[in-house]
Amino acid sequence: MEYKIYVSSPKYTPERLISANGIEIAYDSYGNQEDPAIILIMGLATQMIFWESTFCEYLASNGYHVIRFDNRDVGKSTWFDGAAAPSHLALLANIVLGRPLHGPYSLDDMATDTLGLMDQLNIDQAHIVGASMGGMIAQTLAIKAPHRVKTLTSIMSTTGDRQLPKPRFTFLKNLFKRPPKKAEQFVPFGLALWQALHGDTYGFQEGKITELLTLSVNRGINPKSNIRQLAAILSASDRTEALKDVTVPSLVIHGASDPLIPVASGYATANALANAKLKVYPGMGHTLPEELLTDVANDILGLIKYSN
Repeated sequence: MEYKIYVSSPKYTPERLISANGIEIAYDSYGNQEDPAIILIMGLATQMIFWESTFCEYLASNGYHVIRFDNRDVGKSTWFDGAAAPSHLALLANIVLGRPLHGPYSLDDMATDTLGLMDQLNIDQAHIVGASMGGMIAQTLAIKAPHRVKTLTSIMSTTGDRQLPKPRFTFLKNLFKRPPKKAEQFVPFGLALWQALHGDTYGFQEGKITELLTLSVNRGINPKSNIRQLAAILSASDRTEALKDVTVPSLVIHGASDPLIPVASGYATANALANAKLKVYPGMGHTLPEELLTDVANDILGLIKYSN
């Protein structure tokens, strides 16, 4: 089903900082505050701006208050530079040998950040949408506080089951790399990574990604956040059993050609959730291609309409 295509842009509330869960969280929003809330949670070491403004506007134009925010340790939200990050050897030992790993914060902490943001914005319930690590946070939030979640959308994410297929080795190596500090190095570094994640089926919007990466540099790049957030992912327990008790209407979206979180994880997530629909896009990697943004937005809106 095709939903409303906006003629004029919905109301935009410029980004600001808000205190929640003991930290400062940077967020902005689209649409009217009186409308039902859709909260967008972004992935590993990635700023909120990668939820593209056109995507947010499309959702908001259909009668929703769309909120995106920087996770802790990223962008303009509070950085945890005073906290030690696990060593690369400790991360590798966890992945290969399953050794315990302790980071400065957890996915549960990040889910509590989201709840704190909702509290400060006087949002009792919201439609929660998360991509990649954001999907893991969204799942954790739904497990932790199901009464706060109207619908759950988990995009290119996983349950945390260690038996599921691993990323391709080339991408596993990239996860351990800290982004360079200098802007002139960060943009080409990020561009190469995004292009590899994107795959070859859909056109890669090099100009758009370059613009977003440049804006990320201007907003603030925290090169150590990658390791700390990766530690939060790797130290999390398998959510499969807990997800079986999540009964809110749910949608799992995954790319059939995802090189970072293979599509088997999408099937596992949908199978774990009690009330989930699975949508697999052929040829999609670990990004949301320009050609599919409206389709994905319509998938989310369809879930919300179904839940009402």
